Amino acid sequence: MKKGPESEAYALAAPGNLVGSDPDTNSNNGTSAREKDILPSPRELKTSTETSRKKLCGYLNKLGIKGPIKTWKSRWFFYDENKCRLLYYRTAQDINPLGSIDLSSASFDCKMENGEGVFEIRTPSRAFTLKAISKQAMMYWLQQLQMRRWEFCNTQSRFPVGSSQLVNEPLAGRTIDSEDFLPLVKTPTEAVGLKAASLPAPQMSTALQNISLKHPWTEIQNTVYNICGSKQLWGSNGNVFSFDEFQEHPENVDEEQEAEVKEGTLEDGRMGPRLKWIRKARWMNSGFPGSEELLREKNSVDKVSDLQQQILTLTEEVKSQKELVKLLHKALEAAQQEKRVSSMYLTAAEDKDRLELVRHKVRQIADLTSRLEALEQEKKELEQILTLRDSHIQELKEHVQLLMEKNHAKQKVIMTLTEQMARKLSDPLQEANTITVETLYKQQEEIEHLKDDIDAYKTQNQFLNSEIHQVTRLWTSVAENEKALLMKCACLQARNCQMESKYLTVLRKLQEAVPGLPNSHTELVKNLIQEALQWDVKEEAEEGFNLNPVSEYDEYGFMTVPDYEIEDWKLLARIQALEIKSNKLWSQEIVEKPLRDRWNSIGELNPSAELKSLIRSGIPVEHRQRVWSWMVSRHCSPVPGHYQRLLEQSRSTEHPACRQIELDLPRTLTNNKHFSSPTSQLIPRLRRVLVAFSWHNPAIGYCQGLNRLAAVALLVLEDEESAFWCLVYIVENLMPADYYSETLITSQVDQRVFKDFLSEKLPCLMAHFEQYRIDVSLITFNWFLVAFVDSLVSDILLRVWDAFLYEGTKVIFRYALAIFKYNEEEILRIHDSVEIYQYLRFFTRLITDGRKLMNIAFNDLNPFPMKLLRNRRSMHREELEAELRELEQIKAAYVKERAEQGPQDLEEVVSEEEEES
Repeated sequence: MKKGPESEAYALAAPGNLVGSDPDTNSNNGTSAREKDILPSPRELKTSTETSRKKLCGYLNKLGIKGPIKTWKSRWFFYDENKCRLLYYRTAQDINPLGSIDLSSASFDCKMENGEGVFEIRTPSRAFTLKAISKQAMMYWLQQLQMRRWEFCNTQSRFPVGSSQLVNEPLAGRTIDSEDFLPLVKTPTEAVGLKAASLPAPQMSTALQNISLKHPWTEIQNTVYNICGSKQLWGSNGNVFSFDEFQEHPENVDEEQEAEVKEGTLEDGRMGPRLKWIRKARWMNSGFPGSEELLREKNSVDKVSDLQQQILTLTEEVKSQKELVKLLHKALEAAQQEKRVSSMYLTAAEDKDRLELVRHKVRQIADLTSRLEALEQEKKELEQILTLRDSHIQELKEHVQLLMEKNHAKQKVIMTLTEQMARKLSDPLQEANTITVETLYKQQEEIEHLKDDIDAYKTQNQFLNSEIHQVTRLWTSVAENEKALLMKCACLQARNCQMESKYLTVLRKLQEAVPGLPNSHTELVKNLIQEALQWDVKEEAEEGFNLNPVSEYDEYGFMTVPDYEIEDWKLLARIQALEIKSNKLWSQEIVEKPLRDRWNSIGELNPSAELKSLIRSGIPVEHRQRVWSWMVSRHCSPVPGHYQRLLEQSRSTEHPACRQIELDLPRTLTNNKHFSSPTSQLIPRLRRVLVAFSWHNPAIGYCQGLNRLAAVALLVLEDEESAFWCLVYIVENLMPADYYSETLITSQVDQRVFKDFLSEKLPCLMAHFEQYRIDVSLITFNWFLVAFVDSLVSDILLRVWDAFLYEGTKVIFRYALAIFKYNEEEILRIHDSVEIYQYLRFFTRLITDGRKLMNIAFNDLNPFPMKLLRNRRSMHREELEAELRELEQIKAAYVKERAEQGPQDLEEVVSEEEEES
């Protein structure tokens, strides 16, 4: 059966037919990759014409950047569609590639100043400079490589079935549209494609120039295969130096084809060695430029020229192989010399002989070392000489440049004077016409050159625009995929934290039940707890990918993990840290990012339902200072210079409250690094704010709890004066009158109002408290007085303050009820008054899910009208004032009675002392 040009070209399209296999390795299981895929299957034979049109291959010149010879070398390039790599060979008939270029993460560039047909392929590790025979061929290669890269990335970026929809979505339905920037270039068949494989390879100036000295073994394999491939059968181990006996090709192929297929096909459908050899031989006979089909189509002159060309090609090939053999002979002689010395060492009968050989080797090594040192010294001297010469050459160049500039200036002067003299001596009209013609001719030449440059730069600009567009789309898809993977990793890490938290909770339950366990179980529980406490967040971050690690302090300096002094509570602190981390990971992308985007879109702040909803959800750290300042200035207009006058007054006169302020400063926010030490920078600033307020409001002066309010304001607003006015806004605008007076009457009223709300909103819990005679005000009084400072974790505390500064004290009632609702089930499980009080002491610190607490406060507890709160306050204030008046009457009566009984009691006391004496 005779093969047409298409089948011949198909065989030559992929040298070594390495598409789908690793081009850098050879098979050792009896057959090579070339033998397995040298011909397509019968089904593939039907579509050989269609697939051949899709092959991207051809000759390009590659600039060598390594090795002794840095010049252009002709290489046959072939695109591997399965791995998105560009393989390159020395000729189209080679079986093993010299190297490959990974196009999946590469970018393409063409610069007109580099020369016609020159373009670059930049990979993360290296830049390859290639040159096509023409500008059309270069643009065809660039467009095809762009499209192949897009197709491969579009296919590879899809995730397996079952993965996130967001991951699979970015590239779905997208098509490459580079033709919007640059129209498609027609295929230059003379330089690119399958027909180019049948043409002779471009010749270099010398035979050795096109040889790859970096890959001598690959060159030998390809050469031996090209010379002997059509005459000898390859060895079963795939080694090019293992040959069996010669086998002639069957002349009558058509008659023996069916028998060959039957004999050569194995049970599993694979081709046997014989069939692979026959197909390979056919490929060599039909694909080599000299086949019968091509020779019939050419006349005798063409045949002779082709044969002469083949003779020249083979002659150059033999010369290059001789050079390569000489190099290998030298390496072989050195290896044989080493082998003889080693044999002498092994065959030496006595240790003296061996020792002498070793000494000889040591002397050789010492000699080589000294020679190496001498050469290095000589190299250093030559480098110094070269440096001096370079500097001298640079000086000479500068001097020559200076002389050339002087000469150029003199020539200009001479030309100017000459032109002036010529104008005076010659006819002015004739001189003007001559100059005009010459100028027009030069200008026309310049215009033509500029037009060519403009066309070249337009083409370059169009291609670079298409490259930037495609790379941007690829980067966008990768970024979307990375974002989806980060979200998935965050969810997995949050689940891991939850599982670890549950495990530690179980350990805590076992810790509480230790007294009732056997000794062996007790020891095991203690070991597990000790091991859990030794886990370090930093070590976990180093071992694995940590998306949102929990640092020791947050943005405002609060400790994220409480430092409990009691040994039994350290495990509880560890559980809280894991809960905080889990909640942050869950809400980072789902809640926090959309909320932050909404805050970023807000410009000028104005009261509205939307702003109220955003503030309830929590103000981001980057916006909190601005929003707090706006809320304070909206209700409390700062008086310029007032704060400075108060500070001057405090310097001249000491306020009576200064002593109490000094006592409370070290006890302010002990869990914050900015106040934990007496030498902290914020301690003096807090002192000035509190002293200034005591002079500003003499009716209150200073009350315990104001230090915590001012400290939180100072942490967020940072400015002393802003923190002072924030404290004034809270005490004089948000809180009711007499909230911080000496009697704290309004604070006591709020406790009674809260008990009413607790009975209405949480009747079961209130009944539980009444059953065990629990006075809730002992716990909640401090909540209301300092707005939950030192009670809630910092993240939740600041969210409460966000809503508190905007809406007022109603927020404190909402969150106080929400805290009990949050922990209602746990409290109802405790049936001992002492244990209930112990639990209420620290149960607010166990709340780590701020979103859940916010939903309870603003959704589950509705309705919560402000009018009802005012009415309850008025009612309980009247009751409390009546009780206080009654108490004052009882106290006055008692004092009066004691005053009347005073002398008699004194005589009784004296008589008792006399009796004791």
